[in-house]
Amino acid sequence: MIRPTKGKTPRRPAPKKPTNNQKDPVGVYCRVRPLGADDEECCVEVISSTTIQLHAPDGLKANRNGEFKETQYSFKKVFGIKTTQRELFEDVAKPLVDDLIHCKNGLLFTYGVTGSGKTHTMTGSPGQGGLLPRSLDMIFNSIGPYQAKRFVFKPDEKNGMEVQNQVDALLERQKRESQQSVPKTPSSRQKVDPEFADMISPEDACKCEGVDEDSSYSVFVSYIEIYNNYIYDLLEEAPFDPIKPKWNGGGTPLRTNTEFIAPQSKILREDQNHNMYVAGCTELEVKSTEEAFEVFWRGQKKRRIANTQLNRESSRSHSVFIIKLAQAPLDADGDNVLQDKNQVNVSQLCLVDLAGSERTSRTRAEGSRLREAGNINQSLMTLRTCIEVLRENQMCGTNKMVPYRDSKVTHLFKNYFDGEGKVRMVVCVNPKADDYEETMLVMRFAEMTQEVEVARPVDRPICGFAAGRRQRNQAFKEELSRRLEERGGPVDGEPPSTLSQLQNLPPVPSCEISDPSDDLTLPRVIECMEKRMKMRQMFTEEYNKAANMLKSMLQDLDGKLLSKENFLHEQRGKLGEKDKMIQNQKNEIDRLEKKSKMLEYKIDILQKTTNIYEEDKRSLQQELDSREHRLQRELSEKKRMEARLHGMVSDEKLRWQKECERRVNAKELEMQNKLWVKDEKLKQLKAIVTETKTDSRPEKPQRPSREKDRVPAKRSASPSPVPTTQPVRPMHRRSHSAGAERWVDHKPSTNVELDTVMQPNVPKAIKVTAPSEKALSKCDKYMLTHQEVASDGEIQTKLIKGDVIKTRGGGQAVQFTDIETLKQETPVAPSRKRRSSETGPNQDDKDGDWTDVETRCSVAVEMRAGSNLGPGYQHHGYPK
Repeated sequence: MIRPTKGKTPRRPAPKKPTNNQKDPVGVYCRVRPLGADDEECCVEVISSTTIQLHAPDGLKANRNGEFKETQYSFKKVFGIKTTQRELFEDVAKPLVDDLIHCKNGLLFTYGVTGSGKTHTMTGSPGQGGLLPRSLDMIFNSIGPYQAKRFVFKPDEKNGMEVQNQVDALLERQKRESQQSVPKTPSSRQKVDPEFADMISPEDACKCEGVDEDSSYSVFVSYIEIYNNYIYDLLEEAPFDPIKPKWNGGGTPLRTNTEFIAPQSKILREDQNHNMYVAGCTELEVKSTEEAFEVFWRGQKKRRIANTQLNRESSRSHSVFIIKLAQAPLDADGDNVLQDKNQVNVSQLCLVDLAGSERTSRTRAEGSRLREAGNINQSLMTLRTCIEVLRENQMCGTNKMVPYRDSKVTHLFKNYFDGEGKVRMVVCVNPKADDYEETMLVMRFAEMTQEVEVARPVDRPICGFAAGRRQRNQAFKEELSRRLEERGGPVDGEPPSTLSQLQNLPPVPSCEISDPSDDLTLPRVIECMEKRMKMRQMFTEEYNKAANMLKSMLQDLDGKLLSKENFLHEQRGKLGEKDKMIQNQKNEIDRLEKKSKMLEYKIDILQKTTNIYEEDKRSLQQELDSREHRLQRELSEKKRMEARLHGMVSDEKLRWQKECERRVNAKELEMQNKLWVKDEKLKQLKAIVTETKTDSRPEKPQRPSREKDRVPAKRSASPSPVPTTQPVRPMHRRSHSAGAERWVDHKPSTNVELDTVMQPNVPKAIKVTAPSEKALSKCDKYMLTHQEVASDGEIQTKLIKGDVIKTRGGGQAVQFTDIETLKQETPVAPSRKRRSSETGPNQDDKDGDWTDVETRCSVAVEMRAGSNLGPGYQHHGYPK
């Protein structure tokens, strides 16, 4: 045997697959399990057959405002707690099994939190079989009479199938029976394991319609596990070798065949059709539901042993059960399978139980368990990422690379998302409150998954043999066996019709000649043979005549068939043109749909952006309104404080004015009393000095003594009140503003109201706080009331007057002409110091009169410029 030299094999181009622009969304279903006995609070509610509602449990705030937010999620169908396994299978898995029998692939996986019922949904329990046993039961109920014998189909280790002839298949069967080391799977007659017995009741059995009877079928199953991103074969046998013992990953060899042997991981490869498969994976041919499920249960037991020995959790790994259905057409005789590998169709259904989806913080794992949980979560995250990229590519028209190779799960099933079969997902939900946050994440992923569309699988070509071969072959065998029983044996080389004709020929007489003189036997034989020859010639002529007639009929049929073929060729040409036109229209429709989806996506983004801006605008407007209200309150509070402070200042000022007046009056009274005492002493001294002169001078009339007006000798410490006198009316000038003209009385709002008796009063005046052109146009005079503080601290009011003059431009101007000053002051006592020039004898009476209190009180004071009493004042004494 010549071995080829090693070199780089060129990549074989993939066969062109028929394109199909029709797409179907990923079918996502939801199943809610019943609430456990220990769980009291429920956070999931089934609203309708397609909608569920999640509400946050007590003690958990769902949004930032602290309000409980309820969210609703829609699915293709929602199964409540009362849904049976049969109802779930009818809606979810039965269409996939139907497609499997009709040469189409399918993928079904369960997804959810640990403890949500994924394994129960997929496997079930005795009396309540899940999706997997029901799928196997439906397959064998449908193809049971049409199954090929064992080993007719054989895997080629490259994700394909080969067809063996009857001899090779028989040798394989004999070899299998002779090998005692290979465990046999139990048949339907043997006793099955009670753990999976009676999974499906007979009344729940179902069958697929439209099975091709002219094909032969074989079922192959394989069972793998993906743990920590490694693939393990759960059906792989590990035979014990006494010479080369196995090693269990440590330093001690395994001594017995019962000890656990760590499985070897498998790798993924790509076949000639660019489909992914597990290289070296065990594929077992099964012939019944019980045998197939026993193989599955054997893998389950091996998985449990591995989890126990390796100290790992079963919920932290993905399990994949693959069902392959190989079918090939029968040959023209309808007896054997057609020996052509290209005519073998292999379809597969993958049933996947994904690992539990929960956060590593909740599992409380540490060390290696934590790393394993992280890898499991990473694989689920990769699945979410692939779904997101597929959704973005389909909705936005982008062409981003989908990261299938980041995880073994997504890499193994990438062909299904590329259009190799239908994809369906069952989301399992546990309604207890502890799983609320994880359940919400699962709902979001499921809602995003059902927006992804997968190309619809196309029908595979069918063999060109005539239909009904199996039935005709069976009918021929039955007829042949019946006739053989009637005749007792077959006649070689003659069809049944010829046999019936040959039975009518005359029998051949005996040819034995016992006497040489016998002249009768030979002529009888010759005559019989001549008759038989004539009958044969007649049969030959009839046969030739019938053959010629059949030939002419066949020629006529060939001509008609040729004309029909020409007509069909023309119609196919027209149909091809129509197909091209339809294809162009479909391409245009797809392009417009993608454009529409992209525009809808952009509109959605713009709508969300607009909503965000509107919310920001409303929040800013509310903040602005609140700040304006706060500013208005602060301004009003400021005005109230200013008014209050002004009132306090005015009250305090008035109080201090009264206090100052009281103190000044008290001081004046005290000084007057002291001056009165001094006057008395001076009078006594004067009386003593002038006593010698009284004799020579006539006695002047004395002024009445002031003793009668005084307080008795025992005086009080407090000052005595001033005697009441009539007030002196001061002189004032008459204002020039008393004319008949109309005035503009301008009083600014900042002026202080003075409680004086004399107030400026202008009749026919328009009072304004700010000058305006409208007011000036109606008046002839203008007066501005201006207040200022004088040097002594008193408020001085000035009335600034002027004439209103019209200007050339049609406006008004004011020409100031006069200023009047109004001032309020506290009366001050005049000084008692005597002038040095008034010491003559003739001034005695005058001094006495001037220093007398009654005289001083009867004096009016007029303030004029240049006075000595103060700035801008002058005093003049007028007698009362």
